[in-house]
Amino acid sequence: MFLLNLQSKEPIFQQIQAQILSFIEAGVLNPGDKLPSVRQLATENGINPNTVAKAYAQLEQKGYVYNLPKKGVYVAEISMENSKMLQMEALIKPLKENGITREELIEAINRVYGEDDNA
Repeated sequence: MFLLNLQSKEPIFQQIQAQILSFIEAGVLNPGDKLPSVRQLATENGINPNTVAKAYAQLEQKGYVYNLPKKGVYVAEISMENSKMLQMEALIKPLKENGITREELIEAINRVYGEDDNA
């Protein structure tokens, strides 16, 4: 299910998060679907379980998944706010990967919204 590039500069926990969010956005994962256990995902990919736990914990903090102790991690019902954030992150990530800086992005946003830096 997960394709992790262990040679990538992107940390593995971020790769896991990005793939889970992509699966949610594409409808591959739906609210209530159970994610692989930390141990299972770590074993299948030859990575440290703490890496998987970190990815899951950060997704839980953002409201994309929830943890039921001793039962597993499940996809959360995505609120409209989280859905919009997911869409924006999907748009912004490729810009960052192509060298667009935060400052350049903010400048472009200000132009689109008609605001200048002094407002």
